[in-house]
Amino acid sequence: MQEASPDVPRSPVLLIVEGTNDVEFLKRLSRILNDENSALPDLGDLDESGRVIFVPFGGGNVFSWATRFAPLNVPEFHLFDRECGTETTLRIDAARAINLRPNARAFVTTKRSIENYVHSEAIAAALGVQLAVDDGSDMSLELARTLHQADGHEPAWCELHRRDRKRLCHRAKRKLNSFVVSEMTGGLLQERDRINEVIGWLTTIGQMLKTPRD
Repeated sequence: MQEASPDVPRSPVLLIVEGTNDVEFLKRLSRILNDENSALPDLGDLDESGRVIFVPFGGGNVFSWATRFAPLNVPEFHLFDRECGTETTLRIDAARAINLRPNARAFVTTKRSIENYVHSEAIAAALGVQLAVDDGSDMSLELARTLHQADGHEPAWCELHRRDRKRLCHRAKRKLNSFVVSEMTGGLLQERDRINEVIGWLTTIGQMLKTPRD
């Protein structure tokens, strides 16, 4: 793709993600990867300069966001967690519909969620607990339970009220996408992401940033 000259105006790229935790993940990890490879965009810097605009839509019906910003005629990057069951099919179908539109690209994670891209070594470094990370587990739930047990809290996890478990899972999710991601390196990411999905997302955003505005 030919890069536009510096004086050609470019539209900001809308980064449409499911929630604020995804924003934290992408900002922190892109900064780490940019430090190791300046060809990859630092999304935090680009957000501050207005070159990209994060749109956390809060989950729910992904199809309702497939064409929400189409009238603006600006580049759109969508990222959906795969989740599981019938929800996976809905997200794949939504991404396919988005990718039929010009100036829009959508990806569905091959792992269950964005938290499944972190490394167990980063969890240990950030939080001081040992927790295996795989591609299909609910890592927020697994971390919440591990932290609760490690701290020796009462009552036991299985005896907690559903509301309390949910609160601890939300807290664990924030930790995974902030403290834990900050302990990641390019090497640790490569171990968890051998097909370079994350780098592919960032590369796509970088290419969209180079597209001149009509």
